[in-house]
Amino acid sequence: MNDILIIIIRTFILYWLILVILRLMGKREVGELSIFDLVVFLLIAEVGAFALDDPKSNFLHAVLPMIILLIIQITVSYISMKNKKFRDVMESQPSIIVKDGIINEKEMRKQRYNLDDLLQQLREQQIGSIQSVNYAFLEPSGNLSIFKKDSEQFVFPLILDGDIQDNHLQRIGKDKKWLKEQLKEQLIDDEKKVFYCSYENDSLFIQLKTSS
Repeated sequence: MNDILIIIIRTFILYWLILVILRLMGKREVGELSIFDLVVFLLIAEVGAFALDDPKSNFLHAVLPMIILLIIQITVSYISMKNKKFRDVMESQPSIIVKDGIINEKEMRKQRYNLDDLLQQLREQQIGSIQSVNYAFLEPSGNLSIFKKDSEQFVFPLILDGDIQDNHLQRIGKDKKWLKEQLKEQLIDDEKKVFYCSYENDSLFIQLKTSS
C-alpha cells in the first residue's frame, strides 16, 4: 500500500513537472519538432518512467536529469536563435523536392523520401497533379510545404538574421556582389544589420535589426 501511495504522489509531481518543462521549452506542435526536440522529449519520458517503475528508487535521481535536459534544450535553442549556422547543423534545412512541376529524384533519394510519401502528402493538401506544383519543400519536421503555380509564389529569403543565404542567391541567379550592391543603394553598408531580406517583384524587401 505504501508503494502505491508513493507511485500516486510521484505521478502527480511528474505530471506537473513535465508540463512546466514542456511549457518552458516553447510552443511547438508535434509535427514541428526537430530531431533534437524529439530526443529531449524521449529522454524525459524515459526518466519519468524510471521514477514510476521503481517506488524505492531515489526520486531526485529522476528529477535532476529532467532539469539538466531542460537547461540543455534552452541553451541550444538560445544558441540556435542567435547563430544561423548552428541552427542549420541542429535542425537542417528544408529540401526542394519539386521545382516547376519536376520531381528532384536525387534529393528524394538523399532524404530517403519515396514517391508514395510525396503523392500521399500532395493528396492530403488536395493537389492531384505534380505539374501544378511550383515548389514543394520537405521540411526538417517531415512536413511537405507546397506552393502551387496558380497561387502566391514562394519567395527565397536572401538574408536571415545577418547571414547571407548563398544557396538562395544561386536559385534566383544572383550572387553576393549583386546583393551587396543592392544593399548599398539602400544605404546599408553591412548585411549584419539586416534581420530579414528577400527579393520580391524585382526589388528587395528589407527589415533591419532593431538591436545588435
